[in-house]
Amino acid sequence: MITSKLQKVINDQITAELWSAHLYLQMAYFLKMLGWEGYSHWMKVHAAEEKKHAMEMGDYLTDRGGQVRLQMINLVPEGWGTVLEVFEHSLNQEKMVSKMINKIVLLAIEEQDFATENFFRRFVDEQVEEEALFAGIVDRLKSSGNDGLLFIDKELGSRQK
Repeated sequence: MITSKLQKVINDQITAELWSAHLYLQMAYFLKMLGWEGYSHWMKVHAAEEKKHAMEMGDYLTDRGGQVRLQMINLVPEGWGTVLEVFEHSLNQEKMVSKMINKIVLLAIEEQDFATENFFRRFVDEQVEEEALFAGIVDRLKSSGNDGLLFIDKELGSRQK
């Protein structure tokens, strides 16, 4: 049985993953409204990935005898100035999620819950990839200027998963 402290932080993480999914979906529709179909598609795919993470964490929690307590999802921002600002905001969100996951791993170690530590270590690795992914897009957007926006939009529109 998983401890109540770990249940709480995992439920908080599920909420953060779902909030991220809502954030990225809102960003997708904002970008679509601006006519950026590729960026919009990319964000929709990423939103689905965040929702998948939440469900994996919920399944893990129930498999360990815990209880999932879905919490209210706070409102997400509705607009940004530029494509670059959207991706900079996303990068900051991923950094915050990384910190939360690191805290879960640390608590699991302190409680000697090695199954939870092991399960969440893959999310630690995933967050390294997520931060690098968003940082790479931010860097490309900064270095490409307005001339590269169309090229990057087309490239990101081909994202499969």
